Amino acid sequence: MIKLWMAPAGLHIEPGKPADARELARIHAQGFYRGWPAAEFESFLGEANTPVYVACDARRRIAGFALIRLAADEAELLTIAVDPKWRGKRIGQALLKAVFDDLLLTPAQRMFLEVSEENAAAIKLYQREGFTVISSRKGYYPKADGSQATALVMARDLG
Repeated sequence: MIKLWMAPAGLHIEPGKPADARELARIHAQGFYRGWPAAEFESFLGEANTPVYVACDARRRIAGFALIRLAADEAELLTIAVDPKWRGKRIGQALLKAVFDDLLLTPAQRMFLEVSEENAAAIKLYQREGFTVISSRKGYYPKADGSQATALVMARDLG
């Protein structure tokens, strides 16, 4: 079964491939203080319980991606990132919708994520997609200046 979802700006969404690891690490590093190394993405791309969804053009140039983890009847959004030149084009929203669509084929009933309380754009996206704050974790995210940001734990029912 070929999985493809439509995305804005002439892009589509498809499953990630092991060859994507370096590009995913590059995009991730542009969005997070501590980007994950390519080896970490290679590991995720090789596991059935950590699907990766990439938004790309017809030549497979990646504009963004989402990575989730499946465990029993729960899903966790481990990370989502969009290349800076593609931000503001609803790529993140399209990635989440593809994830939700694909999760209908799994036993997952609820999805969780953590987001820095300082990331207003991401929080707005998650709230628009039905996530609500269920708790927080003080000092969870290290920041470039040595301080730490609080993580908001958000959840959404999938059913």
